[in-house]
Amino acid sequence: MKTVLVSGASGIVGYGALRSLRKHDPQLRLLGTSIYPDSVAPAFCDTFVLAPPTNSTEYMDWLDATIRQHSVDLLIPGIEVDMYKWGEQRSRIEATGAIPLLNDARLMELCRDKWLFYQHLVSAHIPCAIPSSLSQDFDQLQAQLGLPLLLKPRNGFGSKGILRVHSWEDFTPHAQFIGATLMAQPIVGSDEEEYTASAFGDGQGNIVACMTLKRRLSKDGFTEKAAVVSSDFFLPAIAELVAEFKPLGPTNFQFRKCTDGVKLLEINPRVSSSTAIRTAFGYNECGMAVDFFLHGKMPVQPSIQGGSAIRYTDEYILYETGVHF
Repeated sequence: MKTVLVSGASGIVGYGALRSLRKHDPQLRLLGTSIYPDSVAPAFCDTFVLAPPTNSTEYMDWLDATIRQHSVDLLIPGIEVDMYKWGEQRSRIEATGAIPLLNDARLMELCRDKWLFYQHLVSAHIPCAIPSSLSQDFDQLQAQLGLPLLLKPRNGFGSKGILRVHSWEDFTPHAQFIGATLMAQPIVGSDEEEYTASAFGDGQGNIVACMTLKRRLSKDGFTEKAAVVSSDFFLPAIAELVAEFKPLGPTNFQFRKCTDGVKLLEINPRVSSSTAIRTAFGYNECGMAVDFFLHGKMPVQPSIQGGSAIRYTDEYILYETGVHF
């Protein structure tokens, strides 16, 4: 029996991963961790472990002890801060005998800073890159990018912290932060033409499986509504990006369709927030990761069912006498 640890199990990525793993193999022993003692996480795993904050001084000692105590075979990060912490501590984690589900180290580092990532796209002549700037000159940005434009955090995820600038008055309070923490981009495409594609990379520059959803984001930056679409339109761009970055394992590509083709919003080098939705339609990237990293089985393109998905709020009830859905 293999044991898989999923961090951030109280969040949408974490419990989505746990649900996908359970569907892939009911015999897996699932360990969920979270810093929140009163979350829904225990409902989706066999064992729940309360975690210290990832950036605390005791975190790595706690993680090391947890891996050894529970004989963890594979670790899946459910939150971005864990992914980067595990990347920094990859050798220590691997010394326990466990495998952290981490992408190519170079890709992870580039994705950490959107400006550095953009510069790499330009130097590699990747046509789906969105023009970006660190200029603090409003007139220059207006001429280059048009209005409205976006100010995006260089380090961010889930569409958090993005500012829409319509005028000089909108721009001025934030101008001083451009370069240090923000970057400027034009608005490309529309909210109605946003897509999230998940591809499984073999680490050699090849795609072995892929699935694409047309999506609508929630105010929290996660997929709220999604519909299965063909990946064909996006595969040339994905193939070019995969050839350049050589991702390993589950990798998320976010695009918008524009009049001049596909534009890349960002790459998330990890399991995405829509992982449980993908599983429901036949694309179980967490299950693929188990087969690949623990059993040496290369994934193949699964048959994907058509349809759409809507996320909604529900309740999980825990009575004093037991648990009830």
